[in-house]
Amino acid sequence: MKKTIAALCLLAPWVPCFAQATLPKPAVIDDVIYTRPVLLVDIGGGQRLNLYCVGSGSPAVILDAGMGDSTISWAMVQPVIAKTTRVCSFDRAGLGFSDAAHRPGTPVNQSEDLHALLRAAGVKPPYVMVGHSLAGMNVRVFADRYRDDVAGMVIVDGSHEDQSKEGWALGAPGEKEKYDQYLKDQHACVDVARKGLVKGTAMFEKCLGDTNDPRYSPAINQAQEAYGTTEKWQAAVASERENVFYASADETRKTRSDFGDMPIIVLTHSPFPTRTGESQNERNRKTLSWEGLHLRVAAMSTRGVNEIVPDAGHYIQYDKPQVVIDAVNQAVRISRGG
Repeated sequence: MKKTIAALCLLAPWVPCFAQATLPKPAVIDDVIYTRPVLLVDIGGGQRLNLYCVGSGSPAVILDAGMGDSTISWAMVQPVIAKTTRVCSFDRAGLGFSDAAHRPGTPVNQSEDLHALLRAAGVKPPYVMVGHSLAGMNVRVFADRYRDDVAGMVIVDGSHEDQSKEGWALGAPGEKEKYDQYLKDQHACVDVARKGLVKGTAMFEKCLGDTNDPRYSPAINQAQEAYGTTEKWQAAVASERENVFYASADETRKTRSDFGDMPIIVLTHSPFPTRTGESQNERNRKTLSWEGLHLRVAAMSTRGVNEIVPDAGHYIQYDKPQVVIDAVNQAVRISRGG
């Protein structure tokens, strides 16, 4: 949902979430597949995650969405990738149509959930892991823990374990404190959702924002609004937010930095404009930091590359879907020996 990433952009302003106002207008997504669960798979203990797989072939491409997002994040790329190989998207615990999370939303926990999901659903390795934003760290942790199962990675404007450390150092004084206070405030959304979030109230606006997203059909917006008001969704998003720059960053930092010759394709949206109260020099330094973080990830493989994607926002898969499709297909071809 837009509220999730918009809040991060506001409170962590080194995060390059939005580009120029002249971004290409994406087509309206109206596939009814995104209005309901596709396949609820028991990953153990009766906990079910929503899984959506299409196509056939190996390696299987596994699509992991950004913070608070669901399978719909990949609506413009999954059907095309399915022409080449099997491709699966899923909802992490507590998000979308999946059951509530039983533990914090960190890369280790979510990687274990995903591994259990793929095994339970019979989606056999090898995998090309694709992660957007927050999931840029998730797929690296998954590839580290299940190295023999992973044939390649594509990271779409992914989060990095050091972005908060560098960003707070480059930003205005007090940014970290503002973010920490924001996290405390967000727990109120979980409490209100437990009692019932009512549309038109101040808390509804605070916790969900504008639920009329022009990228989606009214039916999809209605479905997203329905699960966005639930305690399980609010709790899952709050957990991802409070861990992304802390426990999640620490878990990612502990993983390997050498993936041999595994294809790693990093897509970075850049450049992006200055923000209110920000000088061009300050923005340039933040831009260099963001690109540098992604270069470090690409350098983890002898087949790593960081591709700059201009004229796109944080959601490259919406603004420039063919770029993501090409990167995934390239990783698939390399894993097949092409």
